[in-house]
Amino acid sequence: MKYSIWLIGLVSIAFLVLLSLSDRAHSQDRPWMNKALPPVRRAELLVQQMTLDEKISQIHMVDKPDHPREVPGIERLGVPVFKITNGPAGAGPGDSRPTQPATAMPAALALAASWDPSLAETFGRVVADEVAAHGEDLLEAPGVNIARIPQNGRNFEYFGEDPYLASQMVGPEIRGIQERGIIAEVKHYAANNQENDRKTINEIIDERTLREIYLPAFEAAVKEGDVGSIMCAYPSVNGQFGCENIHLLKEVLRGDWGFKGFVQSDYTATRNAVANATAGLDLAMKPDHYDAEMKTAISSGQLAESVVDAMLVRRFTQMFRFGLFDKQRVTTAIQAAKNGAVARSIAAASAVLLKNHNQQLPLDAKAIRSIALIGPYAGAAHTGGGGSSAVTPLYTVAPIDGIKKHLAADVKVVYDEGKNPEAAAATARSADVVLLMVGNKDREGRDRPDLSLPDKQDQLVTAVASVNPHTIVILKTGGAVLMPWLDQVAAVLEVWYPGEEDGNVVADLVFGDVNPSGKLPLTFPKAEGDTPAHTPQQYPGVNGVATYSEGLQVGYRWYDAQKITPLFPFGYGLSYTTFSLRNLKATPEIRAGDSLALTLDVANTGSRPGAEVVQIYMAAPAEAGEPPKQLKAFAKVTVAPNQTQHLAMNIDSRAFSIWDKSKNRWTPVPGRYELFAGTSSRDLPLHSFVSVR
Repeated sequence: MKYSIWLIGLVSIAFLVLLSLSDRAHSQDRPWMNKALPPVRRAELLVQQMTLDEKISQIHMVDKPDHPREVPGIERLGVPVFKITNGPAGAGPGDSRPTQPATAMPAALALAASWDPSLAETFGRVVADEVAAHGEDLLEAPGVNIARIPQNGRNFEYFGEDPYLASQMVGPEIRGIQERGIIAEVKHYAANNQENDRKTINEIIDERTLREIYLPAFEAAVKEGDVGSIMCAYPSVNGQFGCENIHLLKEVLRGDWGFKGFVQSDYTATRNAVANATAGLDLAMKPDHYDAEMKTAISSGQLAESVVDAMLVRRFTQMFRFGLFDKQRVTTAIQAAKNGAVARSIAAASAVLLKNHNQQLPLDAKAIRSIALIGPYAGAAHTGGGGSSAVTPLYTVAPIDGIKKHLAADVKVVYDEGKNPEAAAATARSADVVLLMVGNKDREGRDRPDLSLPDKQDQLVTAVASVNPHTIVILKTGGAVLMPWLDQVAAVLEVWYPGEEDGNVVADLVFGDVNPSGKLPLTFPKAEGDTPAHTPQQYPGVNGVATYSEGLQVGYRWYDAQKITPLFPFGYGLSYTTFSLRNLKATPEIRAGDSLALTLDVANTGSRPGAEVVQIYMAAPAEAGEPPKQLKAFAKVTVAPNQTQHLAMNIDSRAFSIWDKSKNRWTPVPGRYELFAGTSSRDLPLHSFVSVR
């Protein structure tokens, strides 16, 4: 027995020695496979051994029948296949790969409405795990473009209208993605704020507006999230297209922010090999300009081969950083039930209760004898918007199924699609309660024609509400919509695009299993003409030029500055309980460059546990030239009935600076700042002041 154990041990030692010798020999043949070396050094060693043709093959993707968006491997050098997928709403894209299902998560805009960075990190982990399960390496997410116009067909893929909110959500999502060994790719850099004419529009944006409104979330992705990749966008900013924009890519991204990752193009956003490479585009999504055209440019001396070397070093460095050379991706099964439960909880935490007249919600399931489900989004789950972000869901929960789980078997549940408002009204008339589910399906490639609900849904709501006072509107939209019927309905609940768990999410909320705690990440206007970009010159543009003449007055900043009352303000959201904010205290004086500490108390004055989002806005001294007030801190806190939570918060030193165009840097503005604490941008009962020296 002892001899056997000794022999086994000897064999094991011999095997390890042989393995070590093999690794050493392998490292001598391919020194870039030495894991002890820094990723950038491994990348440099690899590129030194590549032929020009091999280099060219690695700077663009190919679309294969079984998998679009991948860079082929190089067996001679041990370069693995590099697989890319879309991802703002899950491990898609369903439009081009319906045979590769994944968990259809709630929309990114819904995630922003949670005002909960920890949920963004959870979101990132779940999606990254499924990307890995598909055997892929890079996730094209998160998207952080600012909702400049509510018509934007892609607002649902982004985090709303405020750069601070977007900045607080992007870092945690990136960390959630990248801690799972998947490269995150923040997009679309920069100012991809409209879908109409997106490939040709030239956006005129002054530098201060760029730095203070449209770039902060990208900056946070780089500095706080350490993102591995960034996608450059279609539009032209101040005369240069996004993927050949020297100012954005070289001067800001790599120069000012110190970005060490690689830049990838949007699908057909490349236009000229030399211009793209000179600006710093490392990987093209199509071979159009980064194949034969690139080789000709190098052969003719228009472009030095060393430029391509640098492009490859940047991407390979990230691939080595995330271990893509050192492990083989293996496809595995997705944990559908587990991930679906997470999607359900995030969607429920993201819903915003906009109206609740006479506490119509939550419903008492025991008191209901009949319920009518009406509307085009009451039949099937609304899993998401259209375009490249679409996900083929692993399963779906229809609204009627989610509702029935909460009701006794003898409760009458009827359904009407709502195509005929008169017939729908007849269905609604005799029901105890009506759940009227209306919405839209925004998509990439086009903006909405207006802010009304499409397909005559406003008429449907009016017809149904006129016959049943217990009409509850469930909105499933990709952003703000007009509500001409608002005064006629008992309650309004915005659930955005809730994903595959739609039916369970809606039921959890209306029956009170979940207390709504979401807050609007963008303003809902009363009328189309109230919006900041309301002239043709601003949007959609004249003669191919969109002028951002509203400057810093984006979103709620505009409504405040123009003294326009919105339908629902930024940051707004009700609860089934009530809260009171008290005792705001802030350090009275700080020096320029310091952060600001403040405290306050949050009391739950109602009868249910719930979560409140405490929002801190700040008004700068007049000489700063800033909007009336801006979000500078927030915290989501859960409080039990009759309990009080004490919050300690901080406002970052950047909040006391502006982008000074003459100095080309962030510059502190001394003076007296006013602080506002409350639960929306228009409900700010607490005030304090701080002096900045």
